[in-house]
Amino acid sequence: PDSEITPQVLDVLDGYGVKATFFVIGERATRHGPLLRDMRRRGHVIANHTFRHPGTFAAWGPIRQRREILAAQAAIADECGVEPRLFRAPMGLRNPLLDPVLAMERLSLVSWTRRGYDTVARDPDRVLARLTRGLKEGDILLLHDARWYAARTPPVLHVLPRLLETI
Repeated sequence: PDSEITPQVLDVLDGYGVKATFFVIGERATRHGPLLRDMRRRGHVIANHTFRHPGTFAAWGPIRQRREILAAQAAIADECGVEPRLFRAPMGLRNPLLDPVLAMERLSLVSWTRRGYDTVARDPDRVLARLTRGLKEGDILLLHDARWYAARTPPVLHVLPRLLETI
């Protein structure tokens, strides 16, 4: 969550009557408890995206992966009163050792079918095109509700209303 961007995303979703799943980084959850509670109050799902979003997560063994996941579970549950049931690996990368960890913690892995690359693409039109080209029922779309560029509006605030109109 981002204290400036996420509330705007929530308002757009509310305006269209749409619910979303927010994969939350546990470390950020500890700084944004009221925002997580607001997300939950508005009917959105809060899910686990590790505690620190380590870039090397997919190379870790199961013990270290489990510690990272459990730290996020605890942080999210402490802040919003709900323990996540869904998990997304950082950058979508994982190894086969993750499956038993997720099973042990009763977490379901969720990835995506459409990614706008909104953390690297600065052009909202390109992000929207990536998400909508060949879009079909059941697709899982990935966008980020955080500021990735200094002094710039993140693409999600331009893309989301147009995406929801398209859908």
